[in-house]
Amino acid sequence: MSDVTTTQANRLRRPTWKDSRLLVGLLLVLLSTALGGFVVSRAEDTVPVYAAKADLVPGQALGDGDVQRVDVRLGDTMGRYLSAEGDLPAGLHALRAIGGGELISRSSVGDRERVDTRVVSVLVDSVAANSLAQGSLVDVYVNRPTGTTGPGGRPVLAGPERRLERATVAAVPEEGSVLGGISSQVPIQLIVPTSAVQGLVEDIDLAAKITLVPVPGDRAGAQG
Repeated sequence: MSDVTTTQANRLRRPTWKDSRLLVGLLLVLLSTALGGFVVSRAEDTVPVYAAKADLVPGQALGDGDVQRVDVRLGDTMGRYLSAEGDLPAGLHALRAIGGGELISRSSVGDRERVDTRVVSVLVDSVAANSLAQGSLVDVYVNRPTGTTGPGGRPVLAGPERRLERATVAAVPEEGSVLGGISSQVPIQLIVPTSAVQGLVEDIDLAAKITLVPVPGDRAGAQG
């Protein structure tokens, strides 16, 4: 009988600081509180990085008016982007197309020597050009003359061939600025890889018909 009474007394005894279960419980509470505070503080940490104010085309020099500071949470990827904690570094150029609002990664910009593109002006149908805007991505098709003529003295073309994929439109003429807006063709400036310049110039010199086909889903083209 005394054994039973002693056991019940032990169970009802108030815990003391020497009770291991109490210490473990308190330790778990403290750890969870500290961990929760750490996670919340890290989630609220933001860093300033540069983003493009508007679409940037390959080869474009970056100035203060082309970028904006945004505060974002990047975590371990912070080093991949152009920090805005200081002034914009001088001499930066876009190495690829950068969309408006896009965070500027370090790999997407560099000095002028790293720009491997050139601007080439091509004549395209004025109606087709209406769907284009600066920054539009287009596939470039060329249709070379065969050297013979067809009905009405028009040159016979060999058939379209895709010369370039995803070239960037650098500039389009302002509305009504070409021959009073009555020309059937208008000049479009394209940014093309340096390696493709010679072939495209050869097509221009041969008076090939050049057609620019907007890339599906291209935001700039859709806005144009």
